[in-house]
Amino acid sequence: MRAKSSGAADRPDARGGGEPPDGVRRFATIWCRAVYPATATSMTKDEFEGLLLRQARVLTDALRAPRFDPAPGRAVGEALVAAHCTAPDALPAVLGVVDSYLLLYCLDPAELSADEARARCARLQHAISAGFARALQERTRSEQEAVSLAALTAQQEMADALHVSETRFRAVFKDAALGISIADMDGRVLDVNDALARMLGRSEPHIRSRNILEWTHPEDTPEVWRLQRELMRGEREHYHMEKPYSRTDGTVLWTNLTVSLLRDAEGEPRYMLAMIEDVSERRLLNLRLRYQATHDALTDLPNRSLFFERLEQALSSNSAPTRVGLCYLDLDGFKAVNDSLGHAVGDQLLIGVAERLGTIASGPGQMLARIGGDEFVALMLDPPTPDAVTDLAERALEALSTPIEVGGRELLVRASIGIVEGPTAHLTSAEVLRSADITMYRAKAEGGNRYAVADPDSDARAISRHHLTHHLPAALKGAEFFIEYQPLVKMEDGSLEGAEALVRWSHPRHGVLGPDRFIPLAEHTGLIVPLGRWVLQEAVRQACQWQVRGIGGPRPLKVNVNLSPRQLHHPELVEDTVAVLEEAGLPPSSLCLKVTETAMISADENELRPLRELADLGVGIALDDFGTGYSNLANLRRLPASTLKLDRSFTQGLQRDPADPIDLKIVEGIVSLAHTLQLSVTVEGVETSAQAEQLRDLGCDSAQGWFYARPGPPERLPEAV
Repeated sequence: MRAKSSGAADRPDARGGGEPPDGVRRFATIWCRAVYPATATSMTKDEFEGLLLRQARVLTDALRAPRFDPAPGRAVGEALVAAHCTAPDALPAVLGVVDSYLLLYCLDPAELSADEARARCARLQHAISAGFARALQERTRSEQEAVSLAALTAQQEMADALHVSETRFRAVFKDAALGISIADMDGRVLDVNDALARMLGRSEPHIRSRNILEWTHPEDTPEVWRLQRELMRGEREHYHMEKPYSRTDGTVLWTNLTVSLLRDAEGEPRYMLAMIEDVSERRLLNLRLRYQATHDALTDLPNRSLFFERLEQALSSNSAPTRVGLCYLDLDGFKAVNDSLGHAVGDQLLIGVAERLGTIASGPGQMLARIGGDEFVALMLDPPTPDAVTDLAERALEALSTPIEVGGRELLVRASIGIVEGPTAHLTSAEVLRSADITMYRAKAEGGNRYAVADPDSDARAISRHHLTHHLPAALKGAEFFIEYQPLVKMEDGSLEGAEALVRWSHPRHGVLGPDRFIPLAEHTGLIVPLGRWVLQEAVRQACQWQVRGIGGPRPLKVNVNLSPRQLHHPELVEDTVAVLEEAGLPPSSLCLKVTETAMISADENELRPLRELADLGVGIALDDFGTGYSNLANLRRLPASTLKLDRSFTQGLQRDPADPIDLKIVEGIVSLAHTLQLSVTVEGVETSAQAEQLRDLGCDSAQGWFYARPGPPERLPEAV
């Protein structure tokens, strides 16, 4: 029995990394079967399959990369040319195999969405084609140099070795795969080879009968003939560009044209040598790949990439449009369709939406694109009036107002639209889309199925909220938060009873921010839990320092710390609080946790249990902002609170002289009720001596406010009263 061959396909990948996956090896085998018969390589089939296996791994790594980069595809194209895989049918065969089998064998469907996978595959094909073309062009240029040298040698050495030189030149000239022509400096064609005659579909005499300046085409750029005239004047040695020619059958021949100047022994211009490569099929292939890379595979609309390309062109300073209009549309409740009816139905619904929208955004200067799952944008260049953009949004909503039939079902579609309209100067595409996105979410927050127009102030507030939310974790880690303390005064004798801890944010760009700017954001993101624990630790540590220094006299000072609703529901509230107190050595009676009336009144018994446990340990519990919610006063009996903190709205009437009698009665009633329930009463917002006098007479136990002291650093607390 013969030993098994040890061909390249059986060896580990030459780059290292061990044996490739079975899918990659299978893809390389199919690739070899399809391409090897169409290549002129000198490799054996096993060696060629080994080469393709290495290239397959390059494509697989690029396809699966977290951050996609099509550049490795160019290297694959260059490697194929280096292996002499350059027959006319080779590149289409390569791209056909990649298009049909790369995703099937080399990518797990769970790694990427179908749209993203197809888009990456298309861009890799484009890169392979570009790398192939570039490498082939470099090889072509080498041939051109050889031909140029042979031609020049033939002219210069004609007297000495006319026969040898002519034979050598004719061999290169006649048998070259490239089209070649030689003309004098007036543009008269002196000679052409068979390849050029076949490309143009014309006879050699016909080509020689026409001056090269007559070979124009409607799609020629002015640059072509400018460079040609410079070369004919001897001002340029060569030029290279893509140029079309008309064939006799009416089709267009697209070529890579290189024209070089040939000088005689004295350096005088004598001839012009043109080298022409037929790139028609490659150009059509590139156009197809470009279309695939810039259009959505599901709806056939322009995709995000093409949309940004057009928008950036419109916003560039050299562009004609001076204003742009943008409608950013997002379907309301589309996720529910996918979750309940499946992605196949969702895809058909998106196709239906695209068809509806396409009927109202297809005019001159307009473009409709799909830039995300259920996100569409309509771009309008130079809208005649701002109303034209809102009219487009209204027509879009109208187009979606009737149900779309999908698989026998009629699905009602709603959408929210953000509109941006204005001058293009000083704007970037990212800024325009961000403004439209923010505005779209404003329309969605207002109930959906409507449009909203961008407003700079609203954008600024939304961007500021987003920035602060994004920066919160780093701010907590970077010690940007600090605490100020506002004294709590015992009204009976005006002595210092304690202080309330008030957190501040020293933002590097916005300066010092009060809690109203960031506490709701922290609550929303969940960062309020670690932030609240940090505030508790700092406040308890500071209270210990005051007690060690004897501030407050024989009666230890208390520190009040706010407890947010999210902290109230945190399962480790009791454990964390006890740990902080024990670590600092502060008695529980010196800590009071403030819980808003709304949070405490709405809590059930399970949610109140942690507060009861803390109260049993001696921690004070204050009902904060009393009177601002919808309290059932009977509920006060079931709460574990020891203090009722009266909101400043009840005491503002006491600042007048004489005091508002109704406010007096309300405060008197609340104080009486609180004392009946054995709750102490703290009043906030005390700003005048008359107000303080009235509150003391009404029986309030303690107070805080600017009359006593504003919030400040902890070292100023002894000076506050």
